Amino acid sequence: MKDPKKIVVEKKILLPFILITSLFAMWGFANDITNPMVAAFKTVMEISNAKAAMVQFAFYGGYATMAIPAALIIKRYSYKLGIIIGLALYAIGALLFFPAAQFEIFGFFLVSLYILTFGLAFLETTANPYIMSMGSEETATRRLNFAQSFNPMGSIFGMFIASRVILSALESDKRDAAGNLIFDTLTAAEKAVIRTNDLGIIRNPYVILGFFVIIMLVVIAVAKMPKRENADHSIRTKDSFKRLVKNIKYREGVIAQVFYVGAQIMCWTFIIQYADNLGIPKAEAQQYNIVAMAIFIASRFISTFLMKFLNAKLMLTLFAMGGLITTTGVILIGGMPGLYLLVATSAFMSLMFPTIYGIALTGIGEDTTLGAAGLVMAIVGGALMPPLQGLIIDQGIIGFLPAVNFSFILPWFSFVVIALYGYRTLKVHPKLLT
Repeated sequence: MKDPKKIVVEKKILLPFILITSLFAMWGFANDITNPMVAAFKTVMEISNAKAAMVQFAFYGGYATMAIPAALIIKRYSYKLGIIIGLALYAIGALLFFPAAQFEIFGFFLVSLYILTFGLAFLETTANPYIMSMGSEETATRRLNFAQSFNPMGSIFGMFIASRVILSALESDKRDAAGNLIFDTLTAAEKAVIRTNDLGIIRNPYVILGFFVIIMLVVIAVAKMPKRENADHSIRTKDSFKRLVKNIKYREGVIAQVFYVGAQIMCWTFIIQYADNLGIPKAEAQQYNIVAMAIFIASRFISTFLMKFLNAKLMLTLFAMGGLITTTGVILIGGMPGLYLLVATSAFMSLMFPTIYGIALTGIGEDTTLGAAGLVMAIVGGALMPPLQGLIIDQGIIGFLPAVNFSFILPWFSFVVIALYGYRTLKVHPKLLT
């Protein structure tokens, strides 16, 4: 008979596990249909890279705003309620794209994304520890890595929609025979017509998504979901916070997660700008993002399998070093080889989020809910770093390098931080606990 502690998912909770795992794909879709919108809004709204990157500030800023309130509600009530609230906010934010497009106000789109990610904060704060709790602590990191493997599947579908339904249909991105944007040569009145058309194209997938999320909300609301074994209906946030701050492995895990999410979002957001610097149109450039995501998915499944034989902390360290090597090439080599290396970076990012998450939360017991919220708040790295990278790109040339190449010094530094965390969890933290 198989040891229950080594079973990743028991049959009796298979359906709830599938439903919760589907949420990973749903926020992956939202993440990666949105990343290319930075480039789309830059052109159609005629704004700078730095201002366009406020899309990511609004999107990932929602996580930082709502993660702690989500944790308190989940701690006081239930995982299921957290999921229902999350889906409701997700749907509202997506549906707000309709009036945002009608008014043609960039700030309205930012507010819509901000509210949408209120919902995603609830979902991530809930779903990650919920998945970890569906079995033994021994298999928690493997279980989370498996569930997280479906996140990039939603991501790649979001990228596909962004490429084939949105970017390829944008009139503002049409070019002449010389490769120059026709939009830049038009009169204000002509631009206004195209802007209305293109914002409608951007709007439609989000509105459809909003209605789909409502359907998912109803399904989960009526489904029987497992209850938390050690539910804590009291709120002792101060005590939990003190313990978490004193926990060096957790504290450093939050820092590592900030830099990981920042690196991921920068690599996937600005791959279009990197390709654009080589004269590749946005819709075609997005194909490289899709390839990157396919590599990410394959690597996630492979790395989850390898965790049966290799230490997760060691794998995190080695993968971070791999990211350092590829981003070095992105900065210094440039051209098409640099673009290929940027795509390859996704192979090394694949295991990072769930592995950092699982390592940081292991052994914190009753502080798991608040600890999970802290790690979700760490997603704020995706809000803070892209605008900074956009600001660097706007400089044009830095030293002897195109600014878009040099801007990937930020993901490079992020991988340094992650490699240090992996090494410390492998070699330093065990000694501190003895």
